[in-house]
Amino acid sequence: MTTACEVSWFSALCDDDYEFLGVPDPRLQSSFEHCRDIVLQAESGGFDNILLPSGYALGIDTTAFASAMAAVTRRIKLLMAVRIGENWPPQLARQIATIDRIANGRLSINIISSEMPGETLASGPRYARTIEAMSILRTLLDGKPLDHDGTFCKLKVDPPRLAPVAGRCPQFYFGGLSEDAREAAAEGADIYLMWPDRMETVRATIADLRGRAQQRGRALRFGYRVHVVVRETEAEARLAADRLLSKLDDAAGAAIRAKSLDSQSVGVRRQAELREQAGNEGYVEDNLWTGIGRARSGCGAAIVGDPDQVLAKLQAYRAEGIEAFILSGYPHATEADLFARNVLPRLDHGPL
Repeated sequence: MTTACEVSWFSALCDDDYEFLGVPDPRLQSSFEHCRDIVLQAESGGFDNILLPSGYALGIDTTAFASAMAAVTRRIKLLMAVRIGENWPPQLARQIATIDRIANGRLSINIISSEMPGETLASGPRYARTIEAMSILRTLLDGKPLDHDGTFCKLKVDPPRLAPVAGRCPQFYFGGLSEDAREAAAEGADIYLMWPDRMETVRATIADLRGRAQQRGRALRFGYRVHVVVRETEAEARLAADRLLSKLDDAAGAAIRAKSLDSQSVGVRRQAELREQAGNEGYVEDNLWTGIGRARSGCGAAIVGDPDQVLAKLQAYRAEGIEAFILSGYPHATEADLFARNVLPRLDHGPL
């Protein structure tokens, strides 16, 4: 742990903010103002980066929102999620370069490989399309001309006139557990993101992805996306976690999970397996609580504990090779403040 880790928060652009999980709260619905305030709080709290997620029909357009945040923030990086398939890659490259310029070089990209509503594309072709898109984006944003003759894109274009501030492509954050996803990450990503899992699984996943990248002459860095519930004592943290679920109707939770178009992905299925395997009131290992996944598709577990326990858990992940954390909690503004005051100052952290 000789290098600093990047610590990011999460802005709930896709109506994913609650006081009680599964119970919609008009005060916490995604709006420009609410999501902007989460970003500004994360910046003032000292976080290094903030994930701006992307949904299908729900929530705010991520690219437009990132552009606005680039103009109103000064220090925090912006991790803008983009869904491959929604945009023509040269157009997306222009958008990325423009927003990076507005942000004075503070933009990074979360690449999402997903079907579009109404589209059915098998895993292999879908990730092949993502590899092509990453290659196109990197070439153009590195300032090089493009002559690409692929399966999904056939393009011969000049690079965008406007380049990112650094003169090269921003970092690509990318996640996925399937065989096709792992191959895509090894081929084109910079930071491979994992969802919560047991420590031995985290260790094995890092070893596997590191080996795949090395076979291609590349090096990956590793990130971890997880929720957090930190309180003065472990008992208070566990009570806060239980309170989150205290009004959850199981049918409502299932409906929330099912409406996500990635609900059958390998990663989401793994989160469900963890919940099923968890005893001890939902804890699958020390301080890793799977209850959040009862009302959320995707990242479905939280680090729960007092400041020392949360810090120790993060340091244990760092010892395994994790260099970037993307954290969140409920409600997002409240939990960001608690983490920023109780844990963040004790971490050696900074942007990747």
